[in-house]
Amino acid sequence: MAIITTHKEVQFGVGDAVVVHLAIQEGGQSAQAGKTRTQVFEGTVISIKGRGRGKSFTVRRIGSAKVGIERIFPLVSNAIEKVVVKRRGREGVRHAKLYYIREKPKKEIEKIYSRASRRAL
Repeated sequence: MAIITTHKEVQFGVGDAVVVHLAIQEGGQSAQAGKTRTQVFEGTVISIKGRGRGKSFTVRRIGSAKVGIERIFPLVSNAIEKVVVKRRGREGVRHAKLYYIREKPKKEIEKIYSRASRRAL
């Protein structure tokens, strides 16, 4: 089970707060066919699965009305423009999969980052 992975020389791990920039192809039969835009998905990495070209990572964020939104990204996808690490949380995480945070409120999730900052000191 992987706890750390790399995408285009950016290393991130389970528990890190990341921002994923995706290139979305807008299409259709209209005059705007072939137009691309960038979509941003920001959240916490809760798992890294697979190996080699089949490797993927799952990012979870809290949307409007306090609904959890999870999205799975293939690591070798051409649609991912870049991954930016906002905050490290790896040092405070003891599991390779953080599925247990699905049931926890946001304040409990913030403890992951506070634990990581205390260990870094």
